[in-house]
Amino acid sequence: MEAAPQLKRGISRQLSTGSFKNSGKFSFRRQNSMDPKRNNFRFSFGRQSSMDPIRRTRFEDDDGLTVPENLDSTMQLLSMACKGDVKGVQDLLDEGIDVNSIDLDGRTALHIAACEGHVEVVKLLLSRMANIDAHDRWGSTAAVDAKYYGNVEVYNILKARGSKVPKTRKTPMVVANPREVPEYELNPLDIQIRKSDGISKGSYQVAKWNGTKVSVKILDKDSYSDPESINAFQHELTLLEKVRHPNVVQFIGAVTQNLPMMIVLEYHSKGDLGSYLQKKGRLSPSKALRFALEISRGMNYLHGCKPDPVIHCDLKPKNILLDSGGQLKVAGFGVIRLSKVSADKFQLVQAEAIDHASLYLAPEIYKDEIFDRTVDVYSFGLILYEMVEGMPPFHSKYPEETAKLMCLDDKRPLKMKSKSYPPDLKELIEECCRLDFVVRPTFSEIIVRLDKIVMNCSKHGWWKDTFKLPWK
Repeated sequence: MEAAPQLKRGISRQLSTGSFKNSGKFSFRRQNSMDPKRNNFRFSFGRQSSMDPIRRTRFEDDDGLTVPENLDSTMQLLSMACKGDVKGVQDLLDEGIDVNSIDLDGRTALHIAACEGHVEVVKLLLSRMANIDAHDRWGSTAAVDAKYYGNVEVYNILKARGSKVPKTRKTPMVVANPREVPEYELNPLDIQIRKSDGISKGSYQVAKWNGTKVSVKILDKDSYSDPESINAFQHELTLLEKVRHPNVVQFIGAVTQNLPMMIVLEYHSKGDLGSYLQKKGRLSPSKALRFALEISRGMNYLHGCKPDPVIHCDLKPKNILLDSGGQLKVAGFGVIRLSKVSADKFQLVQAEAIDHASLYLAPEIYKDEIFDRTVDVYSFGLILYEMVEGMPPFHSKYPEETAKLMCLDDKRPLKMKSKSYPPDLKELIEECCRLDFVVRPTFSEIIVRLDKIVMNCSKHGWWKDTFKLPWK
């Protein structure tokens, strides 16, 4: 009775990776009644691609699993190559099986024989026109595998036949034991980046991962020899890996065991809040408050992370993304590294990494002083102002001039009595942007106050009015 296609595919995948859940040893019965001597044998299928980041090693003998007799012909060929059964391989090829047929990982019989060091099988496969430079899904060739596993004779045969051996380089984060490969590790061949887009150093760009649009940051090739760049990459990756919140950008995975190294995040087709505000201008009161709550919730989550809060230090409209449903997600955190001064006080590791032309910088960051998590509250206050006013404060001036006015000259809102916007909202913005960080509210307090403002607006009909804040 013919096995279900799903069963056959599953068995093929398990054999090709040597990954039966409880055993590295399998039983296999070749479907060939004309050759009873080969009717039943066992084999280890443990050596996998030398470039597979989770490649397997040989397992100890133990009780195996029985593979159905109707296992597809490709796996029969690969298993014979793994066993070193020259006659078995020859019989299958004579029966018409394609010498270059592949398993689900793109592995050919030549790959398998090269891994195992079976010289005669390799010679037979080459005589039958095996593709000497076939690449598996990780980019490995038979010659690379033979070299990695120390099968010198096989390697020399392949090299003499003209096999091209790609240069392999280790990444700064490569692990010695395959079992130590991070769970977030992605296959770089699953990520497609259009070459025409180029690579922008230190920024994210659109790519496709398994057919899905994503945002990818690629570590610049000059950074691999720079310890500071590697530390910054690892720092950002560490933070992204541990955060999960509806209002925080979603981390998909990373490439750390192959070059180039990458960080992959979810893609947001609607862009960032900065571009949105440039297009829309002043937001309606309801949308401004909804956006403010979404930013606050994301930041409150980050500030509540254990053991240490995730402090953004560069919160600005460009670092707040809109998903397809119009919901905001905080992004761009983890780029600036901090050193811990005390339980809740921090300082920048590299002050020069800060863009002092950013008008959203808190005074403590601008002046390279010791700070706490309220630096993000300051930035939030300016973002909230921009959403309800339709433009940043001191918009007629250059950003660096505005940053100086705000951080050094302490320019603040004029004290005006106006009923064109909720007084509680103006008060909240002013408190968030105080020069003295001690009096700034926390994001948990901001959420409570915004909720009350929303309720009051609905109750008193503020939604019908237009916000106007008196900042010059």
